[in-house]
Amino acid sequence: MSKMRVEVVSTEEMIFSGEAEFLVAPASEGEIGIYPQHVPLLTRIKPGILRMRVPGSSEEVLVAVSGGLMEVQPTLVTVLADTAVRGEDLDEARANEAKRAAEEALKHVSDDMGTAKAQAALAAAIAELKTLEYLKKRTH
Repeated sequence: MSKMRVEVVSTEEMIFSGEAEFLVAPASEGEIGIYPQHVPLLTRIKPGILRMRVPGSSEEVLVAVSGGLMEVQPTLVTVLADTAVRGEDLDEARANEAKRAAEEALKHVSDDMGTAKAQAALAAAIAELKTLEYLKKRTH
């Protein structure tokens, strides 16, 4: 099967860099599947799960993303995520606490900047919880 290079970068670090046979991303208009040799595309991504099938593995690589941009070229997909966490690095208790804290912050913010920060934190926590839920379904 044909392959493409995938690079997933958050504002803080490189999350994934390697080959993939297939990728599913939470694009702004809905989930989008990308195979090698896909037509060029630039799209916003929304909070959700980035799923990749890598050569030589039966398991998908999962990354929780809170939003960002994705550029698709025929042999390269670049995801510039606001925040991103690999599936194996997720912690359910921490994600639930982050969600609770963000919801509480939204109740008490008094300016646009505070609201934007709380909404971004909430989106990241929800993306992580969605990814954890997907992982649970996959293993049962």
